[in-house]
Amino acid sequence: MLNFSFIRKIKNKFFPFYKNSDLQFVFKKLQEKYPSQNKTAMFVGGCVRKYLSNETIDDIDIATSLKIDQIKEKFKNTKFNIIDSGLKHGSVTLVSNKLRLEITTLRKDIKTDGRHAEIQYTDNWKDDSNRRDFTINAIYLDIDGNIFDPQLGVDDLKNKNVKFIGDPQKRIEEDYLRIIRFIRFSLEYNSKIERTTINAIKLNLDGIKNISKERILNELFKILRLKNFIKINKNEYLKEIFLLIFPEFKFINRLSELNKIPIDHMSDIKIFLAILLLDNKHNHEYFLHKHNVSNEIKENLNQLAKNYLDMIENKKFFQKDLKKNIYHFGKNHLKVLNIINFSCDEKIKLENYLKVFDNINKISVPKFPFDGHYLKDKGIKDGVKIGRTLKLLEDEWLKNDFQISDQETSKIVNNQIN
Repeated sequence: MLNFSFIRKIKNKFFPFYKNSDLQFVFKKLQEKYPSQNKTAMFVGGCVRKYLSNETIDDIDIATSLKIDQIKEKFKNTKFNIIDSGLKHGSVTLVSNKLRLEITTLRKDIKTDGRHAEIQYTDNWKDDSNRRDFTINAIYLDIDGNIFDPQLGVDDLKNKNVKFIGDPQKRIEEDYLRIIRFIRFSLEYNSKIERTTINAIKLNLDGIKNISKERILNELFKILRLKNFIKINKNEYLKEIFLLIFPEFKFINRLSELNKIPIDHMSDIKIFLAILLLDNKHNHEYFLHKHNVSNEIKENLNQLAKNYLDMIENKKFFQKDLKKNIYHFGKNHLKVLNIINFSCDEKIKLENYLKVFDNINKISVPKFPFDGHYLKDKGIKDGVKIGRTLKLLEDEWLKNDFQISDQETSKIVNNQIN
């Protein structure tokens, strides 16, 4: 069996991401007209952290001592488009066919209120590192692969230690969202938790009320996408903080059951939302009201909630009625309900869950054989009548296990014509 972690480690060693020709071009432009000993740009944040941990790099952040107008001038008439993605924060985004790069000027915080920061540009890399959240996010990497580590984040990364830079209380008060980010990184790296950090977090939980719903939801979804999220019940500190922030997730203990099923069965955050929220008393509606979720998530949760009640009441939901339910709601929807059913009911054995999962995959649902064109050819022209007739035909077709005789079809159609 191939060891993909080992293969990725070898690839990173001999073909590191910073050797990419487009990245080399970007750094060359940023360094242009400046002496090589005065570095004008370095990678920072997630891409450095993931590179050092041999993880897949999915976004690239670059810090630079140049000002925004200087950056824009350097990339005029190049293949990179410049997007003003965060001018207030000293950031622009460079976009090419293959890359999307966030470039942020070095800065230090002058004044913060827990949501916004008054910043001052600087050319001092240490000052820039001081205003970042965690030591593991303040590791810099130059285009030649050299590390600059002013906050000793490399050792913390090796030891899976998520630490605030300096005083946790001060860091949190600068931006209360860092509490949720602490939960995310601690789960991701299975970090040791210090009591002083937990105390600082608890003292500042009220500050989260000042954070926009969009920022909170964005961080929450990042947490739900973590492979380690289902292990949150094993860390009482993180679980306690998580529930203080998201009290609507009443059913977090259900996650313990998910350790038994294949991880690739849980590929969507909507699955976790449903598991954490759904009950027979519309608990999910509070979450939908509290957060500005997308219409897609809202509709999905509402439909899952409705079918969750049907599933509880109808013992044939995954048996005799399975094919019909797949026709109405799709295979993915039924797979999610199967996961919810397994996580909610300790009496359901893993073999029963897997049997339902296999049955959902095996079942082939035929296409409904009639449409509006068919009825128009039969003489039904009125739109309302067409809709009503199609519904009658579909009901009969479903009732007879996806079959309908020519005689019954003619009877239904003729009744609507006359």
